Amino acid sequence: MSVLRASPPDALRSVRRLALLATSLLSAACGGDATKTGADSAGRTAAASDSSTAGAVAGAPAVTPACAPDNGGITLPAGFCATVFFDSAGGARHLAVAPNGDVFVMLQAAQNRGADESGQKGGGTIVALRDTNRDGRADTHERFGERGGTGIALAPGWVYADQGPTIVRYPVAAGQLRPSGAAETIVTGLPMGGHAAHSIALDGKGTLFVNVGSLTNSCQQKDRGNASPGIDPCVELETRAGVWRYRADQAGQRFSPAERYATGIRNAVAMTIAPDGQLWVAQHGRDQLFQNWGDRFTAEQSAELPAEELFPVKEGEDFGWPYCYYDPTQAKLVLAPEYGGDGRQVGRCAEKRGPVATFPAHWAPMSVLFYTGRQLPARYRDGVFIAFHGSWNRAPRPQGGYQVVFQPMRDGRGAGQFEPFATGFAGGESRLQPGQAQHRPVGLATAADGGIYVTDDARGRIWKIVYTGQQ
Repeated sequence: MSVLRASPPDALRSVRRLALLATSLLSAACGGDATKTGADSAGRTAAASDSSTAGAVAGAPAVTPACAPDNGGITLPAGFCATVFFDSAGGARHLAVAPNGDVFVMLQAAQNRGADESGQKGGGTIVALRDTNRDGRADTHERFGERGGTGIALAPGWVYADQGPTIVRYPVAAGQLRPSGAAETIVTGLPMGGHAAHSIALDGKGTLFVNVGSLTNSCQQKDRGNASPGIDPCVELETRAGVWRYRADQAGQRFSPAERYATGIRNAVAMTIAPDGQLWVAQHGRDQLFQNWGDRFTAEQSAELPAEELFPVKEGEDFGWPYCYYDPTQAKLVLAPEYGGDGRQVGRCAEKRGPVATFPAHWAPMSVLFYTGRQLPARYRDGVFIAFHGSWNRAPRPQGGYQVVFQPMRDGRGAGQFEPFATGFAGGESRLQPGQAQHRPVGLATAADGGIYVTDDARGRIWKIVYTGQQ
């Protein structure tokens, strides 16, 4: 249950009446029917559903956000606070924000989180949220969608969604929270199993990028097997462990090796388009160096290797998986033990692309956000935010991640160490395990007013982080 206090009912009703009156006057002036009480596409009337009203949220009277007393259970730097924008959404993964401020959140597939077969209790695997009075808390929501996933993206008139082996798009008009018709299938036949989260990104120029994660940990003959050698060449790379490219507006495309855009990326759940149009990803590094190769690595080395990597991605580039991993202590890619490496050899890895910034091993990056808003201090426009889901295999060291960090950037590279930004999601050091953490951050997005949204797929909480300047 949200720790936020509800707005006083009379005040909230007054705000809504003012918003509806403004919408009605605007509609009359333009000859429209925004407040018409006829049935919408779901068969409901405007009087029965707030979401039937056109979504001109930007014109609604603003209410000063009342941040949660404990920031919804997370810790933020001085001058920041958070509201619980929405609670108990289900397995909230990635999210996207419309120009009017509406928020669309993808909910995780049922088989990955134990929900019902629809992928979300209450029906629908995409939840659309609206904050009508801009108090930092969603007061209207709708659900639609047929299968859960991770990736979601918006284009004018469309909501794109990852639905397991397919990428679909729903026709959703500006200011609406529900589709006006059936989904259109854009890509079919995407590989499932292993790393099956298909994050997506639209470049605004007609291209749809899709993450296709690896099936295995390191392309061994026996996956995660003790001293099992790697398959060479790794045939998995033909259809996995890379980024694929498709036409965003073309229905009926089928997955094949021909659409591979870049390769050697073990799992790019964290994928985005930078403000200059460049594709960026943060990669999940490999696991179990000590567990599978105890004759070459100590448990302590395995806890800290390899680094999680951030890099821009261009067509045809190869980032080295499974043949290579990045050792931050040596600041280079080195040959994996499955392919004859001993932790020092470089070999074929000299020809692969390395990162521009690195992060602790096994933290599991889930989202990358280039901040473009104006609400936060200006320095945050010179870097990236990354959400880390949290580790499971850093023993004997403490588990890590379970936080959002800020990485300053300069000239396309990391400029110094990353900074913890939002922490405490797990609920304490004793809960730094996937099955015990109260919350696990996944999605990041810039709000229309410049705040930052963070999603959680453990309990379905969504935070809105804002800057107040108050110390």
